[in-house]
Amino acid sequence: MKRNGLTVSLAVQLVIVTLWSGMPFAAERETLVIAASPSLTAPLRALAEGYEQTHPQVHVRLHFDNGLKLRGMIAGMQNSPSGKFGIEKGPIHLVAPGGDELIARLESKYYVLPGTKHEYAEERVVLVVPESLVDAPNSFESLVQSKHLRVAIADPERTNLGAQTQGILDAYGIRGKVALHEASDFRGVLDHMLRGDADAGIIYMHQAVKEQERVRIAAVADRGYRPIVHSMAMERYCPNRALCKDFLAYVQSSEGQQCVRLTGYAAPSGIKNLVATPQKE
Repeated sequence: MKRNGLTVSLAVQLVIVTLWSGMPFAAERETLVIAASPSLTAPLRALAEGYEQTHPQVHVRLHFDNGLKLRGMIAGMQNSPSGKFGIEKGPIHLVAPGGDELIARLESKYYVLPGTKHEYAEERVVLVVPESLVDAPNSFESLVQSKHLRVAIADPERTNLGAQTQGILDAYGIRGKVALHEASDFRGVLDHMLRGDADAGIIYMHQAVKEQERVRIAAVADRGYRPIVHSMAMERYCPNRALCKDFLAYVQSSEGQQCVRLTGYAAPSGIKNLVATPQKE
């Protein structure tokens, strides 16, 4: 590719080649490409598989990269002077970064279409206990009823989980009532519990679901913090806007939200009234 003025970077070219090459389904199925954060692998894969089951003519391809690289890739494509991409001519359909801050930045630059942002998952904080512990606390309120409980928490200075945990401790009146064991991250919280150094821990629900053979969820925090919401939006040069709109509607449907819930994420408050509340398993 000739370099006159600004060009699509080599990294962007490689991503585009990766996305469009080696697609055995191209002749038979339309491909929907989502550029996303690797932190959201579980819910996005679940949504992709669920959508493909009800739309066998579509193959959902996920491309994972961190937020900065996603932004650079999209900016590189849209600022290319070669004119290779135009309206409904790009290689990416949807963008799903972690959290909504990057979505807002992309929207302000018109890299994603305004008004197409759809919330699809929310991170909730939960109280977990070892699966093998029979006499364990069963709520955040129960933590203050015993003077001998030990609770493992994440580092509030280095992790979002730890910072949110601080608000939860204050909201439930837990601070000063139990012994707190600080860990570097959620894995450290689990280690404290499974070694027997703590009776309970506070982590994200999707982290607990991944460890459900070793820990169980005792309670979901409903105060003291603002849950992190994840959204996706349509890329400006999306090659098939009708397909994008259909997928965005699916992620907020009862079927799509069931896929999300099984990976340990909750329905965002903005769409809870749009989907049926699933029965407890």
